[in-house]
Amino acid sequence: MIKFSSRLSRINLSPSTMAAQKVRELRAAGRDIVGLTIGEPDFETPAHVKRAVMAALERNETKYPPIFGIPQLREAVRRKFIRDNGLDFSVDQIMVGTGSKQILYNTLQATLNPGDEVIIPAPYWISYLDMTLVADGKPVVVECGIKSGFKITPSQLDAAITPRTKWLMINSPGNPSGAVYSRAELLALAEVLRRHPQVWVLSDDIYEHLRFDGVEFCTMAQVAPDLAERTLTVNGVSKAYAMTGFRLGYAAGPREMINAMVKLQSQSTAGVNSISQWAAVEALDGPQEFIAERAAAFQERRDRLLDILGQVPGISCDRPQGAFYLFPRVEGLLGRRTPDGKVLAQEQDIVLYLLEHAGVAVVQGAAYGISPHMRISIAYALDSVLEGGRRIARAVAELR
Repeated sequence: MIKFSSRLSRINLSPSTMAAQKVRELRAAGRDIVGLTIGEPDFETPAHVKRAVMAALERNETKYPPIFGIPQLREAVRRKFIRDNGLDFSVDQIMVGTGSKQILYNTLQATLNPGDEVIIPAPYWISYLDMTLVADGKPVVVECGIKSGFKITPSQLDAAITPRTKWLMINSPGNPSGAVYSRAELLALAEVLRRHPQVWVLSDDIYEHLRFDGVEFCTMAQVAPDLAERTLTVNGVSKAYAMTGFRLGYAAGPREMINAMVKLQSQSTAGVNSISQWAAVEALDGPQEFIAERAAAFQERRDRLLDILGQVPGISCDRPQGAFYLFPRVEGLLGRRTPDGKVLAQEQDIVLYLLEHAGVAVVQGAAYGISPHMRISIAYALDSVLEGGRRIARAVAELR
């Protein structure tokens, strides 16, 4: 038998992906399942983006693209950063990857040596941890609970930094919490970072445009320009433009960092799908008004689901400011018994009970670094979100 790499033993399959696969299997077996597991917008890719795809095919834009990204897309990304964030990068400070996920992966692979540390505030997006481990780095998880709004504080950051610290991960709006760092909060973190010049900032802004209640979006390179030379700003078209399948992300930062990541990418995927790149040009340069309309729809789903869960004893939920998830705490359900007498001893028992008894699928909070919680995606149609909430409420009411 083949012996696999030891690095495989450091990581796991994505729990959200596994949960979604379980939903598919149960539905195939005839079960009525409301799946609220995956962060994929239910909206269609905008019509003008689809037209750009067809036009690119008609022009035969089907050859190997440059590894950095086609010039037209890098220029579009440059315009986006100027328009939305007040950041003026040169084109050679910008690269394109196969989704923001590959950008993040390339970053860690290009910069981490064995034992280098990455500060990851929890709750965190699942892949931050495993990507760090695959790159021989050491994840330094800092638990950021409800009291701090699921955000790392300056004192927590200062305490976590060591001489081996290489990166601080910031995801705002955050997955799974929906927390958004304010300008003042980023400035306070910047004050700490100024005392530690070896620490770089990896700013994952993929949910930038999905914000609620008029909350302002800021990113670190914008509020602390003096840190721009050690900040990598990452974004993509998946969430705001409903283009998850296009697998198109981008990053901007210091030239040396971008060049290192391109070097790595040249020996893996090389250039990103050419048609996806032309679609992204249209997404970034085309009409933007629909984004706010879709964000408003997500906000309605948030509000309606919060209304339901707010009436469920044992479940408490912070009010997310962005993204499209709720991350309720379920500590009050631990120790209770199901109708067939099983004790809900741990978070996973609660998630399984909801799936098996109520036919609603969510993801356990442990996957995101904080328990006992569960992540509920509101990226699905309103009817599905509300039905899922009602099923949760009924299932909890049946506990003893």
